[in-house]
Amino acid sequence: MEKGKGVMVGGRRWGVDFTDNSASPSSRDILDPPGFSRASQDQDDSTLSRQKKDAEANWKSQLTQYNGTDASKPLYVAVKGRIFDVTNGKSFYGPGGPYAMFAGKDASRALAKMSKNDEDVTPSLDGLSDKEIGVLNDWEKKFEAKYPVVGRVVS
Repeated sequence: MEKGKGVMVGGRRWGVDFTDNSASPSSRDILDPPGFSRASQDQDDSTLSRQKKDAEANWKSQLTQYNGTDASKPLYVAVKGRIFDVTNGKSFYGPGGPYAMFAGKDASRALAKMSKNDEDVTPSLDGLSDKEIGVLNDWEKKFEAKYPVVGRVVS
């Protein structure tokens, strides 16, 4: 393709400008600063990933303590990262209640999908439709109106 020419795709003109960067140094030609190497960067990325997973496991284990199995503790449900004290709704979220599977967890995805499936009881909103996000926002408003916020999931 010649410079300045484009290709029509779906009614839009898409173009590519090939620029000669042969005079510019490549990343292979630039020395790493002292104490840094590309290998250490990869290690840092894996360390961050591991730390993120550890943080998620930590908040999940903390939140799980409030799932209703210990009657001396309140019941908590997280929605979009905010933790609500749903103890007043014990008949819904407590052991034997219709939404007991949400207690001690972030139930965002399950609420968005109107699902009680274990695999949906997760904070992940990946792949949800606009309609499902709207449903989740409605649930969040209901929780805000009915239950106090006692914390936030930090990861």
